[in-house]
Amino acid sequence: MKEHLKTSVRVSGKGDTKQKAIADALNSVQRTVLKESTNIILRIEPQDVEIVNATVKVSNEKFLFFFLPRKREFYSVVLDVALDVTLLNVQEIHFEPV
Repeated sequence: MKEHLKTSVRVSGKGDTKQKAIADALNSVQRTVLKESTNIILRIEPQDVEIVNATVKVSNEKFLFFFLPRKREFYSVVLDVALDVTLLNVQEIHFEPV
């Protein structure tokens, strides 16, 4: 009934800081695992995180094309996360008619 599964998912995240980009990627791990399984997820434990791609895009902005120049940075990251998933197999639950 209760099963353990080791799997790996690839997630991506974006943000205006490094921390926000990585946090966005890690927050999407649960959604990705739920899409792949029809069972009830009890626990998701990350075992390892590997960075596949990490990029930064820098753009210069100016107010009215001349005033107050500033640099804006936009980060994006792609991660491979190895997971240990504990799930409840719904197919093995037998329901009795009342």
